[in-house]
Amino acid sequence: MRLLALALAFCLGLGAQERFLDAPRPPQDGPRLVVFNPTVYNLRCLAALREKGILDVPGLTVVGVYHVQQKEDFEASRKFAGDHGFAWVKFHAVSAALAEADLFRPNACTPEFEAVAAKSDGAVFFGGPDIPAAIFHQKTNFLSEVDDPHRNRLELSAIFHLLGGTQDPSAKPLLAARPAFPVLGICLGFQSLNVGTGGSLVQDIWTGIYGAASYEDAIALGPEQWHNNPYRRLLPQEKLMSYNFHTLQLREGRFLKESGFGPADHPRILSSHHQAVVEAAGGWSVLATSRDGKLVEAMEHKRFPNVLGVQFHPEHFQLWETEARFRQRPEDVPVSYNAILAGTPRSLEFNKAVWAWLGKALRAR
Repeated sequence: MRLLALALAFCLGLGAQERFLDAPRPPQDGPRLVVFNPTVYNLRCLAALREKGILDVPGLTVVGVYHVQQKEDFEASRKFAGDHGFAWVKFHAVSAALAEADLFRPNACTPEFEAVAAKSDGAVFFGGPDIPAAIFHQKTNFLSEVDDPHRNRLELSAIFHLLGGTQDPSAKPLLAARPAFPVLGICLGFQSLNVGTGGSLVQDIWTGIYGAASYEDAIALGPEQWHNNPYRRLLPQEKLMSYNFHTLQLREGRFLKESGFGPADHPRILSSHHQAVVEAAGGWSVLATSRDGKLVEAMEHKRFPNVLGVQFHPEHFQLWETEARFRQRPEDVPVSYNAILAGTPRSLEFNKAVWAWLGKALRAR
């Protein structure tokens, strides 16, 4: 009987931890940042940003939100946080059923999204696998790789609830009550911001944008047209990095003006994606494109001033490490990601500016 009581107490305690946003928020609580898909990698990136002072938000609590049917092992995430003493990391599991037909209207997860908007001070949507093409009204390309649809459904519906979208112009977005609430979308998260508000994607960049039929054709395009590393697939025995570094063509906008960047700057960024936003959905302003202007690389929301999407990876913890151990091409000498960014003027500053922007918005909650 005592063992049963202990087991029940343990389960109740775990349940409370797993549903962090259910509890009332204390009056003197510090800033809270919800991160969808709180994998070990994503937590490691956030920890590096905090340790380096790049995401500088005293008293920050990070709340990892995920659906219980996602493919990732979030028990590993809890263990990682516990092993490293990350008391600032909490978790909130969502279990309500979410059908594809219900994403862009009130549904069983609507109370979860209302809790995110009411009990946190910002949200981040990280990178990941492809979005099911049917959600943006296309047939599925042979090159699309959909392997976590429960994650896609949760995040796309969350974005629609927070920001609204052309799927139902009469729906009132949750951020109407908190217009300064910051939202950051990274890579897949950037694409999800576009699809979640009514936009679409090109399902494969090299075939759909550049007409390349092979990895050799892609290599011939040159690194400014690579959005991941074609050599990684062509020469797997070389163990080359999967990412590519290319520069941006900046335009103008709030984020760029506040961060001190403009069209004369061409910062280098870390890129790894094969799908892309070619045209931003209604409600967005384009901040940056690829150098040839064919792909959207950053955008900000017109109505909500602290909503930003970037196609690249400013969160990667290895951007701040200096050990020379990566090669992009077989003939390359090993180099660090940090050195690659440092070799192009203002690139390190630009990647850090994304987190400075988010930190400022969280501190001003």
